[in-house]
Amino acid sequence: MTPQIAVFGASRTPPDHPDYLAAVRCGALLAQAGFAVATGGYSGLMEAVSLGAADAGGHVVGVTAPSLFPSRPGANPFVAEERPAVSLTARIGDMLATSAGSIALQGSIGTMTELLVAWNDAFIAALDGGAAKPVVAVGPVWAEFVEQIGTRLSTNASLVTCVGTVEEAVSVMVHQAG
Repeated sequence: MTPQIAVFGASRTPPDHPDYLAAVRCGALLAQAGFAVATGGYSGLMEAVSLGAADAGGHVVGVTAPSLFPSRPGANPFVAEERPAVSLTARIGDMLATSAGSIALQGSIGTMTELLVAWNDAFIAALDGGAAKPVVAVGPVWAEFVEQIGTRLSTNASLVTCVGTVEEAVSVMVHQAG
């Protein structure tokens, strides 16, 4: 079975934005490394990761939430397998339960929520003496966020690897989840 990586990111980033292009590269690099990818299945960076992975011959899963986003027309055209979820929490849970690790790209409150749930899952696994799935956050905003949350809430910030590029993020996944 092909290991899968969950990739979180903004839904409104246009195709001509540098973050979109980086997300395409992320999807391609993950597929080339032998990973399937799972995203929220819609537009923006989710679409970009899906495009990159599909173009590189990878399997793309889109975990959509039709009841939460009734105005969205469905999964982006690069999704090979759509899995509808009944709620935002079910969507995040599905993506994390079926993935060997997760990467957070640029985003807003939705991406932050996904990053926090992935971090919390890693925290609980570590507390129970288990192996925590790798969690990677790309960009300076997430590095600052993880540092602040780790310090202010006295939690283990080292469970989130903060990097500057998608290339670094995929390298972490290859070494920790591959």
